[in-house]
Amino acid sequence: MSTIANKSDLHEQMVTWRHHLHQHPELSFKEKMTSDYIASVLQSHDIEIHRGLAVTGIIATVHGQRDGNVIGLRADMDALPIQELNDFSYKSVHDGKMHACGHDGHSTMLLGAAIYLKENNDFSGTVHFIFQPAEEGGGGGQVMVEEGIFDKFPCQAVYGMHNFPGIAEGQFAVHNTAVMAAVETLKINIKGKGGHAAMPNQCIDPVVVGAQIISALQSVVARNVAPLDSAVVSITMVNAGFASNIVPDDMQLTGSLRYFSKEVGDEVKEKIKN
Repeated sequence: MSTIANKSDLHEQMVTWRHHLHQHPELSFKEKMTSDYIASVLQSHDIEIHRGLAVTGIIATVHGQRDGNVIGLRADMDALPIQELNDFSYKSVHDGKMHACGHDGHSTMLLGAAIYLKENNDFSGTVHFIFQPAEEGGGGGQVMVEEGIFDKFPCQAVYGMHNFPGIAEGQFAVHNTAVMAAVETLKINIKGKGGHAAMPNQCIDPVVVGAQIISALQSVVARNVAPLDSAVVSITMVNAGFASNIVPDDMQLTGSLRYFSKEVGDEVKEKIKN
């Protein structure tokens, strides 16, 4: 099979699937309705499925007409804890949950690929279609690996993609090195000594310490990572205190670290710890 036919009927189905998934977003490891819906679409096209990995994960398998390589195609299913402010007909029906990162589109594209190859299986080999839960910080991919996905469904290579609004419709962008950065969550707990704000001399103020740490973190990448390498440290959550006249006992900083090279990531983490 060297070309892909323009299947307008499949396109219409994919629009329907994507609208349904967008309207019913679910968070990491809680994608029960999403998983059920995807499974029902696959089964309606007589595609072999396996369920249960990482709670809500699905593996669908399509065999070609001849023996050959075995590859995996992967998409994520989970949404984000964001309130949708759009007003179109298929907006989220769940308050505080939204497909804001396009995983509804990713799952739809993987469904379309599975059904297309099922109906046009003049190819060599086998394709496993991996519907992964909990990409948004939940580690769903790691859980699937730990639960033996590649023992049960060996793949010689696995391909994934991510939507990118800046790319023209119908085009793919590839790169000969990494495109999507690795990400780790950064959590810092600061223990101080609380007291009345009128007597800060009797306190150990974690807010002052936290502010200094946030400022210092801005220099970790700028002064420790080589200009041709890349890393990003972002503090995105700051939690402390409960009243305007009380110095709190502690403070929590939460953020993320992103990098392309493990060596760079390890170096940045070591600098943060020190």
